[in-house]
Amino acid sequence: MSIKNKVKNIIAAHLVFLFVSGILFFSPGAADSGEPAEVFTLEKTIQTAVKNNIELMRAKEDINAAAASKNASRANFLPVFNASYQYKHNYEEITSPLFGITTPEDEYLFAASITQPVFAGFSIINRYKLAGLGLDAAGLNEKLTRLDIIYRANKAYFSVLKAKKIEEVVLETVTQLSAHENVAKTFYEVGMTPLNDLLKSQVELANSRQELTIAKNNLEYAKSDFNTLLRRPINSSVDLVDILNYVPLTNELDYYLELAQKNRLEIKLADLQIEMAEKELALAKKDYFPTVTLIGTRYQRGTDWDVTGGDGISDPNSWNVSAIASWNFWEWGKTCFGAKEKKSRLHQATLKKDEIEDKISLEVKQFFLKTKESESNIITVQKAIDQAKENLRISQERYKEQIATSTDVLDAQTLLSRTMTNYYNALYDFKISKASLFRAMSMELSE
Repeated sequence: MSIKNKVKNIIAAHLVFLFVSGILFFSPGAADSGEPAEVFTLEKTIQTAVKNNIELMRAKEDINAAAASKNASRANFLPVFNASYQYKHNYEEITSPLFGITTPEDEYLFAASITQPVFAGFSIINRYKLAGLGLDAAGLNEKLTRLDIIYRANKAYFSVLKAKKIEEVVLETVTQLSAHENVAKTFYEVGMTPLNDLLKSQVELANSRQELTIAKNNLEYAKSDFNTLLRRPINSSVDLVDILNYVPLTNELDYYLELAQKNRLEIKLADLQIEMAEKELALAKKDYFPTVTLIGTRYQRGTDWDVTGGDGISDPNSWNVSAIASWNFWEWGKTCFGAKEKKSRLHQATLKKDEIEDKISLEVKQFFLKTKESESNIITVQKAIDQAKENLRISQERYKEQIATSTDVLDAQTLLSRTMTNYYNALYDFKISKASLFRAMSMELSE
């Protein structure tokens, strides 16, 4: 048998080994036959993240607290009922010689009153409206938290898929370079290629193994981030349904900018904060007005605990109604300065809204451009994949026939790996950027 035929047989044996190993590696039956791992779709991922998120639970509790605060403020419109019981002991019974009035040694007093605020400088109605605005703000914060969770679920989901695909690409590269290193070693041993050829193959293989370690670690981190978001044990297995198709953007930037200005919850929250600042200003001005209160009180007196009269008690049962108006008309500028402070807070809230609107426009444009960039890269790289695969196949065949060098094969393998990596980066970056764009418009995205 000639040296050339012997080499071809060795190469064929390596290829058969790699083929069988690939079947065993990728075959579903090769996995451990335990309980099937929980499989997550994107929709299930979002639902689980929303259901288990602690921050969203806290936001819902904020709504409950704000609702209770509003109900408490409503009580300020209603009368207050009060009752008191008093015991008084004098050092001795006293009789006035002039008027003949006797003050008993022991005196008991029971009083029941009703207090109804009539006017309080519009503070009661403003506090109630302020509490209502607080409830609305809590509801918006809850919706904002939900949108953030949905975005983070999209990002975590596609980050795992991207890391997994890149690991597969690097693993395939290691497998191919390992096969090439074996062929180069065989060629060197039979004197068909120089040592330098074999050394290049071994160096490239070592570099690829290092890249594989990095890719595995990146995948493990992406899985841990996914599990943390869903509040699963951090080392739980992550099995996701891949989404290789994509829906390109069909509208221009102005369309998304208009949607963002219309839907963005941060703008609505800023409007609420302006309204709240206006109510705070009105509250600060309440002391410019007097307060008017109506009080009705019924008394029972007695010399014993049952307050039924006795010696020295001329009238055991009595009642009165009072209308009280009070006004602190001079407090050395306290009310004036308090109103100026709240006026500055109102102006601050207005400026903050303008700042938010500018920031939103920038975010929308940034994510729009990033999404379009990834979409363009998908189309460009997709066409190059088949060309890179064919280039590698031709280079390997030419190397076997010794009409190409080891460098040609290594360059072709590197080109294919880079092309596949660029494709998956573009694909999943497109999905993440699209989720970011929808978040910037306060819209839920679930492909």
